[in-house]
Amino acid sequence: MSSSALSGKRVLIVEDESLIAMLLEMALTDEGCEVVGPAARVSDAIPLARDGPLDGALLDVNLGGESVFPVAEVLAARAVPFLLLSGYGDEAVPEGRDWPLRSKPFDVNEVLAVLSELISRPADQSTAAPSP
Repeated sequence: MSSSALSGKRVLIVEDESLIAMLLEMALTDEGCEVVGPAARVSDAIPLARDGPLDGALLDVNLGGESVFPVAEVLAARAVPFLLLSGYGDEAVPEGRDWPLRSKPFDVNEVLAVLSELISRPADQSTAAPSP
């Protein structure tokens, strides 16, 4: 995968599993990203999603029983592209939302490729699900 689309980008990680958060952080850092977070709780993630400059985000759908969707709503309102990560399959995306999702377990290179594609899209298309 070409790292040009991710190099220099600020990417928020919202993930409550520390090993997965570290894996994502290392992979993004290797691509030249500046990692924001990781945040393990919605209450920690919302200010990060709302206040700082961001180019993209990776969001675990379930944070210890708490839904990440309030964070996704903040990012969507700001037109910041994000990718949901879930062990619950397509049912994890709220009805009426066309938010991109990858199932866990995931291939980190695929996650980086999808995130890169999302970040590279025009802002009005950034939260639409990419084709598989």
